[in-house]
Amino acid sequence: MPYMLNIVLTVLAVAVGAAGLLYLIWIKPQRNKLNQFQAEIEAQRDRLGKEAETRQKELVLEAREEAQRLRDALELENKEKRAELQRLERKLGQKEENLDDKLAQLDRSWSELRVRDRVLEQQQQEVVKFQEHAREVLEKVAHMSAEEARDSLLRQVEAETRHDAAKLILQIEEEARGQGEKRAREIVTLAIQRIAADHVSETTVSVVPLPSDDIKGRIIGREGRNIRAFETLTGVDVIIDDTPEAVVLSSFDPVRREVARLALEALVMDGRIHPGRIEETVARAQDEVDAMIKEAGDRAVIETNITGLHPEIVRLLGRMHYRTSYGQNLLDHSIEVCHIAGTIAAELGANITIARRAGLLHDLGKIVPDAESPHALVSQELMLRYGESEDTAHAAGAHHNEILAETVEDIIIQLADTISAARPGARREMLENYVKRLQKLETIADSFPGVEKTYAVQAGREIRLMVRPEIVDDAAAHKLARDAAKRIQEEMEYPGQIKVTVIRETRAIDYAK
Repeated sequence: MPYMLNIVLTVLAVAVGAAGLLYLIWIKPQRNKLNQFQAEIEAQRDRLGKEAETRQKELVLEAREEAQRLRDALELENKEKRAELQRLERKLGQKEENLDDKLAQLDRSWSELRVRDRVLEQQQQEVVKFQEHAREVLEKVAHMSAEEARDSLLRQVEAETRHDAAKLILQIEEEARGQGEKRAREIVTLAIQRIAADHVSETTVSVVPLPSDDIKGRIIGREGRNIRAFETLTGVDVIIDDTPEAVVLSSFDPVRREVARLALEALVMDGRIHPGRIEETVARAQDEVDAMIKEAGDRAVIETNITGLHPEIVRLLGRMHYRTSYGQNLLDHSIEVCHIAGTIAAELGANITIARRAGLLHDLGKIVPDAESPHALVSQELMLRYGESEDTAHAAGAHHNEILAETVEDIIIQLADTISAARPGARREMLENYVKRLQKLETIADSFPGVEKTYAVQAGREIRLMVRPEIVDDAAAHKLARDAAKRIQEEMEYPGQIKVTVIRETRAIDYAK
């Protein structure tokens, strides 16, 4: 029993020791940490309280300052409004005073006006009495009535008027005699209108003779490939009908028609007709026509004896040989205007050189395709670009009054152009309108992207658009045809209908070496 008690006591002692040891090792440090943490919390709480109190004071101070600022701004605004109100009140008071003064002045003026009206009425009555008295006295003195005096006065005025009219007629006759020389010059100028010159009336077709009708089939080619290639390269219509030993070329452009005529004649003479040969022949014909254009320009320069022209102007003159204006050959018309203008300038004592040069070059603008300005202004621009004098260019630019005529040479060119164009049979209006319509048709077609060349064929009933295959594909070609047809329908007036054909051709070329 004592042994068990000892064991129990020993266990209790060990437990007490362990508890004490646990208290010293773990519980006491944790309690110290807890106390320390509580102390920090209290310190943090004190610090936050102080900061909150400080922030509260700052906010209160800021609120008071903002309130004071708003109060000051409001007081300033009220002060300004009170000042503005006082100013308006003073202004209104001044206006009221001025209005009162004006009303008082108006009352005084009205009173004065009434007084004047009464005085004027009295004066009128006196004048009437005086006139009656004067008429009675005059009738007694003149021994005639008022009607008799009026008739006498009218007779006197009529006599004076006749005298003044006679003096005026005499003055006009003297001025007319003084202007006799000027009138004589005008008579000479009108007499120059009797000048007549040959003119060429162009048409829109050319006939190519054939050695036999068998050649027509070769021109058409297998499945029409030769005639299609020829029409595509030249831009003209090839009309093959029952006419014996002849083929008709139709185009509104004389230069294209001439190229096609020369090319077809060469092909018929050579006998080898196929697309490759056609392309080579058309190219040679184009070179030949270019040479003929230069030759025509040189011939015009020699015929008019005008020197010092720029080569480009000479080339444009040559192209005028293949152009018409209302059916009148443009180059012949320009040469004729040159001669007429020189004759008029010589008779009037004007500058002959300016008149002749401007007369020859006045229609250069008609050669420029797609020109937006009137052809007279385009002619003036071309002449200035290629070295012509300003006076000469101005005379050409003023021949249709797009710009104001300033010199006698300007008037001379207008007169010479009218003389050349006004002769009976010199021009045909319908042909010119037809050509202009086809030119506008090609201009519209050329405006679409990817279009390389355009040709109006079939007398304007068809327009062919040659497109670049790398830009316009098959789907775009159909859209281009539709868009072109729509735009032509919107912008042009024409009889019947116009067929729009888009041609897209791809070529593969290589050389064997």
